[in-house]
Amino acid sequence: VQLQASGGGSVQAGGSLNLSCAASLSIYAMENMGWYRQAPGKEREMVAITINSFSGSSPDYAESVKGRFTISRDDAENTVHLQMNSLKPEDTGVYFCHVVKANTLYEYWGQGTQVTVSS
Repeated sequence: VQLQASGGGSVQAGGSLNLSCAASLSIYAMENMGWYRQAPGKEREMVAITINSFSGSSPDYAESVKGRFTISRDDAENTVHLQMNSLKPEDTGVYFCHVVKANTLYEYWGQGTQVTVSS
């Protein structure tokens, strides 16, 4: 599974950025797909994921980004987008696209993309 991430960059606090991740695997063949981040000196953490189920899909967010970040999906393009608003310096880190393949629970990681928020 290939994951192609784009977006990121540098912005001042309060600004916005958008991340995108395109997968070579059908989004319907995934358990979930989304974004993790890793700040300097910290462990990697989940930011936002979209979870597939029999009834459809649903998002899940880290408490720290609820109300500010929105994950959306383009099923035809097997792509997820992460709209990040009201960015804070603590959102700074390397953001990684992540997929868990359904029925196997194999994990795949994309290349990281840097997000830097200055105060």
